[in-house]
Amino acid sequence: MRTIVKKTMAMMATLLAISILAFLAFQILPGDPTVAILGMNTSPERVAELRDTLGLNDPPPVRYGRWLSRFVTGDMGRSYSMNRPVAEQLAGKVQVTATLSAIAFVMVVLLSVPSGIFLARNEGGKADRVFLVLNQLLMSTPSVLIGLIFTYLFGLLLRVFTPGQFVHLSQNAGAYYAQMFFPALAIALPRSAMTIKLLRGSIASQMRQDYVRTAYSRGNSRAGALRRHVFRNAILPVVTFLALTMADIVAGSIIVEQVFVIPGIGRLLLSSISARDFPVVQAIIMMVAVLVVFVNYLADMINQLIDPRIRLG
Repeated sequence: MRTIVKKTMAMMATLLAISILAFLAFQILPGDPTVAILGMNTSPERVAELRDTLGLNDPPPVRYGRWLSRFVTGDMGRSYSMNRPVAEQLAGKVQVTATLSAIAFVMVVLLSVPSGIFLARNEGGKADRVFLVLNQLLMSTPSVLIGLIFTYLFGLLLRVFTPGQFVHLSQNAGAYYAQMFFPALAIALPRSAMTIKLLRGSIASQMRQDYVRTAYSRGNSRAGALRRHVFRNAILPVVTFLALTMADIVAGSIIVEQVFVIPGIGRLLLSSISARDFPVVQAIIMMVAVLVVFVNYLADMINQLIDPRIRLG
């Protein structure tokens, strides 16, 4: 119980620090959001009036306190450029990015867990040696480059999909999910390669432990020892890595959205930065930060459930 309280307090402190940094970052960046809204040729009087309306003339601590108090109650403020609630502006974008991230995460699990187990069971074999070379290649290839290759090969040459075309969920559910396949695969492949390498190494390391030899002496086959004894111990670091990968996948989705012209929060983030629409940018940063910090917290909790020794520590 003490460990849970300590980790919860650490999570809250981390989020508070991120909120302060996110707020301060936009106080030192060049550019005035009022000029971005009104244009370069507007009068100083109009600029001063709008700054007062938006509360930009208040001291930074006052603005930070006002923004944070509203944010924790679910009020993300209003967009400067669109003059509409930020939450309303994010709603559809978050759904798109969440869908892409979820599909990519499922792909990582489906690709990496069976492959890692297979390679560990055949350690040193021909398939293992060939796959290690391919795995290293995938690990060193950014998702953006894979996305560009997919766009050129499957979009422009084979015409499996139309680059730049996006079908919303309300228009056609089947097409909506189908168009996520190649972007999700571009995100999943490098992360699957890392997960496979980790799982293979973890299983191979556990298979050399004394308790496995004891399992053999009791009549267990290699497959039986793996299934009954090894997998639970070997999966612990992989579960942690997969949990952390979930947050990394969201960040990857934001980047890959630019390649496939997907209208998620990544495209909204870039356009909002260009327009100096700070409420939107701060909301996106905090949403991603909450996800990353919470996933780390969740991974710690899962580790404690899987391995009692962590609770004792």
